Amino acid sequence: MILAIIQARMSSSRLPGKVLKPILGKPVLALQIERTLRSKKIDKLIIATSQEHSDTPIEVLCHKIGIECYRGDLNDVLKRFNDAAEHYKATHIVRLTGDCPLVDPELIDQVITHHINGNYEYTSNIYPRSFPDGLDIEVLSKETLTRINQTATSDEDREHVTYFIDKNTTQFFMGNIAQQDDHSLMRWTLDTQDDFDFISQVYAALYHKKPNFTTLNILDYLEL
Repeated sequence: MILAIIQARMSSSRLPGKVLKPILGKPVLALQIERTLRSKKIDKLIIATSQEHSDTPIEVLCHKIGIECYRGDLNDVLKRFNDAAEHYKATHIVRLTGDCPLVDPELIDQVITHHINGNYEYTSNIYPRSFPDGLDIEVLSKETLTRINQTATSDEDREHVTYFIDKNTTQFFMGNIAQQDDHSLMRWTLDTQDDFDFISQVYAALYHKKPNFTTLNILDYLEL
């Protein structure tokens, strides 16, 4: 079972509450969920947030839109992911972060397909990067997630889930999806008010005409 997990929290240091900030009257996280659900390869999508009281509004949103919410440790996100994967009996996990409301479902499916066909332990589109920051997709087998959960010990490794893989790439059988045009310097992620203004502008220009607008539609809008 391919389980997609969007990790989200309210306590962002640079833009607190960013995942619930409204764009066109909808919370950012709801828009990301809407896009992610268009994936044809994901069997189930859940949100993973913390047990902190401040993150309860995320669970409330999930219940409102019919998405399951798994709550775990605030800082040990790796354990949160592993526990969620075991709870839902996942065989492969798609890791997404809640600051990517422009995520591309077709790209998600490309990474999943490459991962399964290549029998990789970990597959992404970030080693090396060629897509805009904010379209990051990581897929790993449950065995790989269990392995890093049992091995990783540093606070950084526990908080950032796949950071242990990033530091030990030679220890893993890794796949990567890349594109010919290098857009890796483009910033489509949500960390600052400037990011929010840009993403809001994209949605305002494209969403009403085509709710399932693609990465190519965004690039056309930006005249690239």
